Amino acid sequence: MQLQFPGMPDQLTRSEGRILDYISSNSDEFFLSSIGEVSERLDVSVTTLSRFARHLGFQNYKEFKQSVIQQTSSSGPAAKLAGTLGGEGFSVRGWFLRQQEYLLKTLEGLDEEGFSLAAEAALSARRILIHAKSASASLGQLLLFRLRRLGLSVSLLPSGGSEVLEGLAQADSRDLVIMFSFSKVSKEGRMILDYEKEAGYKTLAFCSRAFIPAEERADIQLFVYRGEEKEYHSMAAPAAAVDALVVAVSQKMGAESSRQLSELHRLKKKYAPDR
Repeated sequence: MQLQFPGMPDQLTRSEGRILDYISSNSDEFFLSSIGEVSERLDVSVTTLSRFARHLGFQNYKEFKQSVIQQTSSSGPAAKLAGTLGGEGFSVRGWFLRQQEYLLKTLEGLDEEGFSLAAEAALSARRILIHAKSASASLGQLLLFRLRRLGLSVSLLPSGGSEVLEGLAQADSRDLVIMFSFSKVSKEGRMILDYEKEAGYKTLAFCSRAFIPAEERADIQLFVYRGEEKEYHSMAAPAAAVDALVVAVSQKMGAESSRQLSELHRLKKKYAPDR
């Protein structure tokens, strides 16, 4: 990683060269380390690191660290987490305030008509097939669990490869496929969208992009905000949207949802009284 800074001298001292070499070779570690931890790692003082940052043209070490984060081409989790922390360290209060901001941005982008259509599509479907992989796998499990409690026929599609098609083989116009395609459509997601033309099922996608090309669009799109591109991507808004969809489906079911939940409670009480 070749770093450039506004006050970069033609020649660095041996100590400065050692600091830059550490940052270039251990960027993930540097991103998530405090100035104190870096000073211990390099066996230099905090004052030395602060002076080094000013020597390169920055007002302070925090500004220098942000420049390194912005310059790196890394899109890995460490870089994203560091970008989210902003060089200030973790604050649980700050984190929850950030989640509040994500929820508000999701609300701003909410298409209420589309959300109502999503609930109707889930309720009217013969079967609901969910495709969720990687970080969204937990959301798929949550949606599966909650919709099944309402008595709907729901199952998970295989997460990867051509096995996805095995789960779709019997799908038709009476079915709904729900997928999570936040920043991009996966290879499996493209298969789902392409096979829809032949099978005729409906598609619903949770996404975090304001603009989606026509060839990547599901029949129904639900927007959720997860943070900027180089930030650690939160699941707070997607989880809230999943729960909101379930509650909306339950409301449309009316008394039937209460009957389903009451029957489930009765069975649990009868067969698993100690749980």
